[in-house]
Amino acid sequence: MYCKNCGASIPDGSRFCGKCGAKQEGTAGAAPGPADKIDYKIYGDDMQLVEIELDPGESVVAEAGAMTYIEQDIRMETILGDGSGTDDGKGLMGKLVGAGKRALAGESLFMTVFRNTGSVKAHAAFAAPYPGKIIPVELKEFGGTLICQKDAFLCAAKGISIGIQLQRRIGAGLFGGEGFIMERLTGDGLAFLHAGGTIIKKELRPGEILRLDTGCLVAIDAGVEYDVTFASDLKSGLFGGEGLFLATLKGPGHVWLQSLPFSRLADRIHQARYDHTGENRGINNPIGEVTGGLGGALGGLFKSN
Repeated sequence: MYCKNCGASIPDGSRFCGKCGAKQEGTAGAAPGPADKIDYKIYGDDMQLVEIELDPGESVVAEAGAMTYIEQDIRMETILGDGSGTDDGKGLMGKLVGAGKRALAGESLFMTVFRNTGSVKAHAAFAAPYPGKIIPVELKEFGGTLICQKDAFLCAAKGISIGIQLQRRIGAGLFGGEGFIMERLTGDGLAFLHAGGTIIKKELRPGEILRLDTGCLVAIDAGVEYDVTFASDLKSGLFGGEGLFLATLKGPGHVWLQSLPFSRLADRIHQARYDHTGENRGINNPIGEVTGGLGGALGGLFKSN
């Protein structure tokens, strides 16, 4: 079975987790059943989609609105929960609680299952909602559990449990950029995450520490310790452009990082929208380019319609 708080594997019947100490109650810590085995192909570079090949009877579960296209024999079914079966022991109430937890992590209350009901292989494709990369992760290669940023989940083989991870450290919850709640994927199958910009995967040795911008974290495995620390000094934090806090990851384990968090992209778009000095610049308006730094007053006379 798996810990309901941190996702670590614990002996069946154990009342407390050996990793985080959380008390285990009911069946919420039960491990999900075996996930479907699926094949896939990722298309594109910076605006990717993943096409999943399903054998007859195989299924994939996806976040609501992620589907791009499906072939003829694929049937869609909206479900309350993730289809992993981990909430079945508590009936409808267990599914409602599980869906509510996922809503706190930025996901929809409902998910969609795509099942191949035909007699030959069929395909379903899913795309991320903003430019970036799609990351395939075989969960069994990382202890069966992956902790990821909110809203990072795209789709997975049916049987993967999509839950939440509560940050036990106040500093990480308040200043870590992800809040107190992150997503936890549990199972033995293939899951797909999406993130912004370029993605890099690093393996940390025992005791090795990596510090990063709080928004650049995509995912970590269950063995990595996550915390937040102050920047080197107050002057650097206030005027260096990197903020007062840095995320701190301590090995052993694997981490995935993104070069362009969506929040950073959104901030730049917001600045461009309301920065009137930039609207007069460009090759079609050379005088606006020269005068843009002075507020665009003269350049406004030559503004192109």
